Amino acid sequence: MLTRLRINNFKAWKETGSIRLAPLTVIFGANSAGKSSLGHLLLALKQTVLSADRKRPLHLGDENSLIDLGTFAECLYKHDLGQPLRFELGWKLPGKLDVKDSVSSEKFSGNELRLKVDMRADQREQPRVQQLTYELLQEQQEVLTVEYLCDEKGKWQIESPQYKFVRNAGRAWPLDEPDKFYRISDYSRARFQNAEFLSDFAWQTEAALSTVYYLGPLREYPKRIYSWSGETPESVGQKGEFAVAAILAASAQGRMLNRGPKKRQYRFDEFVAQWLKDLGIVDSFAVRAVAEGRKEFEVLVKTDAGATEVKITDVGFGVSQVLPALVQAFYCPPHSTVWMEQPEIHLHPQLQAELADVFISAVQARENGKERQAQLIIESHSEHFLNRLQRRVAEGAISPDNVAVYFCRRVDAATVLEPLQLNEYGEIENWPENFFGDEMADISARTLAAMQRKRELSKNSGA
Repeated sequence: MLTRLRINNFKAWKETGSIRLAPLTVIFGANSAGKSSLGHLLLALKQTVLSADRKRPLHLGDENSLIDLGTFAECLYKHDLGQPLRFELGWKLPGKLDVKDSVSSEKFSGNELRLKVDMRADQREQPRVQQLTYELLQEQQEVLTVEYLCDEKGKWQIESPQYKFVRNAGRAWPLDEPDKFYRISDYSRARFQNAEFLSDFAWQTEAALSTVYYLGPLREYPKRIYSWSGETPESVGQKGEFAVAAILAASAQGRMLNRGPKKRQYRFDEFVAQWLKDLGIVDSFAVRAVAEGRKEFEVLVKTDAGATEVKITDVGFGVSQVLPALVQAFYCPPHSTVWMEQPEIHLHPQLQAELADVFISAVQARENGKERQAQLIIESHSEHFLNRLQRRVAEGAISPDNVAVYFCRRVDAATVLEPLQLNEYGEIENWPENFFGDEMADISARTLAAMQRKRELSKNSGA
């Protein structure tokens, strides 16, 4: 689970400040304010981790990747190649990580990692790592820090205030550039007797970023027939195109979920169907093979108890829009992070509010009796979503510690991310001006316009 993000000189962001990422994090803001750029950097880091090219520090993307960010200059704030791209990412580890110095036998243990990276453009205007820093923390207290940096002469050095790296005897070969943006190479680690633990840091980075998933604001249209041959998709896809395959795969694997402690367990497809019913979208939902032994499936729904069962293509658009968000929230592996853009799009206000309950449940759900500890980061424009979230905090359904809310706005050429202080009563203590528009101005203007119209009508009728 990601715990912290900080970005400098990326897209519209000169400086984000330290962003606390809670199990349920919600980012509001105007269009083109820079909200999506935060998720775009995470996707770029993920596709770099998945890339086969170990010497490319940052995979900016192409037509086949998760995201295409263009050139390095296009990624930088004001396209200024003279400024560095810096980012910091922190995440909670699934278990305790132990580091034992094989020379001194000293031991360091922690449950959270942070990675800080400084990149600059080289002579070919390509990104190159100048420094990477790992911090191992235990309950947010620093335990071990390792810095790997390139000095003014172009030589790489490794430093730590707590850990003494001991060089192997023999010829002292120089250290080389890191692999990608996060991994100190095998060649460099072999220069020391006690640096092997750094491969564990790299592996933990790969594990954290490999389980970041993204659902975009545009969803694929529903189909009359879906094909599934038994594969297990990684996610529902950026447009929700694999949502039905995900339902079939999770159900075939016997995945059992409930909405929290001491609540009833359902098989995955039944779990999704129950949520759709509770949301008031349909009365029943099922995915069935068109014939026994076939790989073609159809999604059948009833809009109410007395209605005829029909295909998903023959009902309102809302079902197909909410289904990918609902499935992805519970389909992602435990300890993973899902970034969603505008899950409320094309949904009526009541259903926008109900989505808040779905996402609260998603971060509290259990699978096969164990806490999933999944994380959701939601970009939204919905006042109804926020109102329901505030209500649930006030009711004690979710702790304000497990929620983070931000407001994104433009200030001149830069973007500012303002953390909103949500207290235990569900109140936002620093409500931004014109957060959802100037409601009082609209009410006043409407009242004055009505009074003016009435005066005109009265005058005309008197004439």
